[in-house]
Amino acid sequence: MSLPRRRPTASTPHPRRVRRAARLATLASALTAVTVLAPPAQATPWPGHPDRSIVPYVVRAGDTATGLAVRYHAWTEELIDLNRLGPKGSLHQGQTLSIPIVVSAVRRAGGHVAQHRTPKATRGAATTPVLLHRTRPPGRGWLHADLSREQVRRLVVGVARRYGVPPQLALAVAWQESGWQQRRISSTGALGVMQVMPDTGRWMRWYVGRPLRLRDTHDNVLAGVMTLRVLRAWTRRDKTAIAAYYQGLGAVRRHGYYTDTRQYVAAVRAHERRIARTGSPV
Repeated sequence: MSLPRRRPTASTPHPRRVRRAARLATLASALTAVTVLAPPAQATPWPGHPDRSIVPYVVRAGDTATGLAVRYHAWTEELIDLNRLGPKGSLHQGQTLSIPIVVSAVRRAGGHVAQHRTPKATRGAATTPVLLHRTRPPGRGWLHADLSREQVRRLVVGVARRYGVPPQLALAVAWQESGWQQRRISSTGALGVMQVMPDTGRWMRWYVGRPLRLRDTHDNVLAGVMTLRVLRAWTRRDKTAIAAYYQGLGAVRRHGYYTDTRQYVAAVRAHERRIARTGSPV
């Protein structure tokens, strides 16, 4: 004889909440060295620049202007111009920078900055922003590169749903880029299903928290979907996000859509409509 299922009451937590709490507890125990804190208290408004605040930062070994901009939700060009870093954005260890964070972008990201203390840090010592990632470098060979188009389709849909990107949009971009095939390398060096450039893959690792192996179909799709997620958050318009995926957001902001960009956006939009209507881009 089976017992009747209990309905949650005001005093009984809903099973979903119990499961969510268990997942959060597991994550917290796995990240014992990491404390998630709000952006640094020393952030101050940037006069004359709405939606910007200035955060001081001392350059460490391995830092780059692009990496710091991504980490702090800032624009690379603004960071370089504000600190007069020159056309190459050169940094040197120990240099003090003023990082112009985009306040709205920080809010969209949950308003959190990952920070940690070194083992020798004492109570009250300053914390330093870091990112978690594997120390093992990505390999060079292809992995999971012979998936069928249907398998790739399911993979793109799953990753898109997980990260809040419309599946039809991710599928349409992937179809336009590669026809849902992994073993594709463009003349400019873009790789895989989502035709991700190596620089973009290195950029997306700051959001994913680990290096991405673009010759692995799973990581390639993740890199492309995360790029779409970031571009949608920054542009607030899918049309502009699609254009930026193809042309680059900086170039779109400076020059508008190139002719081939307009053609690319139109093609992706057409694929998107067909996928929504029939489930197939063709």
